Amino acid sequence: MQLIVLGGACAIGGFATVFFVSPKASPIALACVSDSSEAAGHNALALEDHAYVELQDILVTIGNAPATRYVKIKMSVISDKDHVNAVKKAEPMLVDAFVGYLRALQLSEFESADFYPKMREQLSRRSEIVLGADASNGVLITEFLLR
Repeated sequence: MQLIVLGGACAIGGFATVFFVSPKASPIALACVSDSSEAAGHNALALEDHAYVELQDILVTIGNAPATRYVKIKMSVISDKDHVNAVKKAEPMLVDAFVGYLRALQLSEFESADFYPKMREQLSRRSEIVLGADASNGVLITEFLLR
């Protein structure tokens, strides 16, 4: 009985220490609030000299189980207008690089809330590896379907 009382007292003391000694959480900042001075210095993402080269749809099964789950992605490569033909010529290599990456993923990764930006970054890296950094400025995912 004494051990139960001692255990309860320790638990209450530990909780009280963490609750009362921990610093208060900072208030959540609003994501869309900005000064007009910040907006004036903002660089546009869509530049006039950029071209968006649409790739064929990519369909990949997910996981090692029978093909019951799949992901379908439609992408465009962001490139300079001077490199559009190079992107079109390299489309089979781009698709191969993207499929290799997507095929290695697990279903749990697709279901994670913070996965989408990581996937875009990885696809952009593969695009830069295939095309070179001067020809690829990233990828846009225009359609994404997980079934």
